[in-house]
Amino acid sequence: MNDIENGPLGLLLTRRSSLVKDMVAPGPDADALEDILTAASRVPDHGKLEPWRFIVCQGEGRKPLGDAIANAIAREDDTKTPEMIDRLREFPVRAPVLVIVVSSPNTESRIPVWEQHLSAGAACQNLLLAATAMGFAAQWLTGAAAYSAGVHEYLGLEAHEQVAGFMFIGTRSDRPLAERPRPDLGSVVSYQ
Repeated sequence: MNDIENGPLGLLLTRRSSLVKDMVAPGPDADALEDILTAASRVPDHGKLEPWRFIVCQGEGRKPLGDAIANAIAREDDTKTPEMIDRLREFPVRAPVLVIVVSSPNTESRIPVWEQHLSAGAACQNLLLAATAMGFAAQWLTGAAAYSAGVHEYLGLEAHEQVAGFMFIGTRSDRPLAERPRPDLGSVVSYQ
């Protein structure tokens, strides 16, 4: 392997999400998690607003969140079957560590809210990259729980806040990562 493959560019060129269903314990310990969150917070942030925050769920603390998600979605969406609700109850416990990235824009700032949401998205991506660089498996999910008013209330989100992502972190099982089709640069890049 050359220097590019072993360095930061190699990580960017080869990064893939590990599916939550393929994650096992252990997750990052307190020191590793602090490094991951530090990396997640070092993102472009027009106006130095820190328009995001992190909610860490691990251990037994994930189970009440699962109950809150299941109960909220059952109340809000009568199309969900009991089996679907049971799967939602298990959502937060599918990996050893769950970090909920909350987009928390400062609506009083002159900085456009859109840019602040982009900063929260960058925090999600940095979290994935940091976890991967440290040898952990990571996946960014949203789904019904990210948009549920009841889940937002349980998490203590304010009216202007949104869940940018449920970031699952663990150790990859022995199952190999599947590659997915990547965009043809000719179809997504233009030159002016």
